[in-house]
Order: sequence, then structure tokens, then C-alpha cells
Amino acid sequence: MDSRSKSLLDLRPEVKQALLHNDMSLDERFQNQTLRPVIKLQNELLIEAFKNYINKHKGYFYELSLEKKLAYIEHAIQKDIKFRNSLKGMIIGQFAIEEYRTYIQNSSALNKRMMNMVIERLKDHVQLLDDRAILV
Repeated sequence: MDSRSKSLLDLRPEVKQALLHNDMSLDERFQNQTLRPVIKLQNELLIEAFKNYINKHKGYFYELSLEKKLAYIEHAIQKDIKFRNSLKGMIIGQFAIEEYRTYIQNSSALNKRMMNMVIERLKDHVQLLDDRAILV
């Protein structure tokens, strides 16, 4: 293992609920072994990126009800391709070389898993997105 890969793996937090077992699919294994820890590591950056997205879209998000805020998060990530690609880059950039090689074998399905996880993480942290005191 090269030093970059070792350093990246050493940085990752442990995700206790990310269980691994023999009869899980390769995609599910990649999700639990790689995506969950990387997304957890990048949590604060993903939140800041979404705050920036909100501000670039004139803060409309802040006027919405909770239900509509959750829908806004989902819509933004699913429909805004530039933003989605930016988020994917924040995550893929944390892959070790071997993980990247695994990822490119089934990137379409793994991207779907990755973005669904990011959507759920942002929804779970919606209260942090509404902190207008931090806005620039």
C-alpha cells in the first residue's frame, strides 16, 4: 500500500453500524467499508458546500418549511449536475488507489449509493444548514 493510501485510511473515522459480512454484495461492501467512513470524514465539508449552494441560490432555502427544506436538499443533489459532481469529487478524492479501482468498475451504481447517503446525511443535519449567523 502506498503512503497516500495509508494516510487516507488512517484519517477515516470508524463507523460502527457499517457491518461487513460474507454474503453481502460488492457494492454493499464498498458502501460500508469505503463510502460510509469517507462521507462521515467529509461531513463538515459537505455541510459547508451545501450552505454555499444555498447562498448562491439567494437563500430561498431559509424561507421553506422543514418538509420543503428536505425536498430542496434532495432536488438540489439529484438535479444540479454541477453541484452533484462537486460533492462526488469531495468523496472520490478521499479514496485510496485500490478503492478507486473498485469504484470505477461499477461507478454508476456506487454514485447512486453515494449521493443517497449524502442526501440523508444533509437531511439529518438540516438544523446546521439553517444557521444564518455563519453565512457569508
